Amino acid sequence: MLRRLASVDALRGCTVALMLLVNDPGDGEHVYWPLEHARWNGCTPTDFVFPFFLFVVGVSIALAIAPRVERGEDKGVLARAAMKRALRILLLGVAINVLAWWALPWAHLRFPGVLQRIGVCFAGAALFAIYTQARVQWAAIVAILLGYWGLLLAGGSMEPFVNIVSRTDFAVFGRFVYLIDPATGRGHDPEGLLSSFPSLATTLLGLRAGQWLRDGRIKPLLAAGAVMLALGYAWSLVFPFNKNLWTSSFVLWTGGWAMLALALFHGLVDRLGWPAIGRRFGVNAVAAYAGSELMQILMPALGIQEPLYRHAFASWVTPLAGPYAASLAYAVAFVALWWAIVYVMDRRHRYIKL
Repeated sequence: MLRRLASVDALRGCTVALMLLVNDPGDGEHVYWPLEHARWNGCTPTDFVFPFFLFVVGVSIALAIAPRVERGEDKGVLARAAMKRALRILLLGVAINVLAWWALPWAHLRFPGVLQRIGVCFAGAALFAIYTQARVQWAAIVAILLGYWGLLLAGGSMEPFVNIVSRTDFAVFGRFVYLIDPATGRGHDPEGLLSSFPSLATTLLGLRAGQWLRDGRIKPLLAAGAVMLALGYAWSLVFPFNKNLWTSSFVLWTGGWAMLALALFHGLVDRLGWPAIGRRFGVNAVAAYAGSELMQILMPALGIQEPLYRHAFASWVTPLAGPYAASLAYAVAFVALWWAIVYVMDRRHRYIKL
């Protein structure tokens, strides 16, 4: 029987809840700074959300796939199952992007995206878990981080739109990327092609952390987290944190905090018996994220979102506490709605897995 830890579901669920909170403000012009991404270089609390999720993807692979490999199950069968799941996640992401392009008059078609990156990183980390040992996985992490640093240095500028990552993504995807510079016509996508490599390194860090967790070894989690924080901060002095480019220093910095968060959740939930807050989001993570994205497409397309926000939130919260509080109140209500949905799903034992 595969081992399932409530702490991992809780950490995944808290991460998904934060995803919904930062992705769904009532008014995008009025958002408190911790709930916004860094404009370019830098790292805000919001910038931790996606790397934490990818880290937990790696942890989950260590708990679900790695034991089956150790039991001698057919590696080809495991690999094909993982690739099929990764493809379903990727295609769901593309489908959501296509729906947004079709339903929203201001949206343009985009091929990369969050679910697409999750699918790619899941596929890569699963193959590492199936076919390689720990030494190879650590070597891959180091090679990716150093190689990506060298690639960006060789590419010249790290500025928006002109760095080698953005140039490559624009060459591959054309105008089907997240952002087009109206002045130059150049494109950029934070979930593009080249930056998926350091994102894979984040997922592989989760894979190694998950193995320590399986073995009940918490001290390596704490030690690795502390070392990665120190190295990431030092590296950022010459290679800045940048979530858009997923720089190598950003991988170590966010990965270090994720290691410590995993150790904390494990200690509190699995060992001390604290409530697994966030678990219901965690066991239906894809349903919550994809469903919320669909809702945020359909509500404005049907003309519901703006009047709902204006009458139910802005009309009374803004006079009392200002527009930023009104925008946050809407986001909190949105998360609460989805918590109610996944709560009912969990009570009825309904779990959507791709």
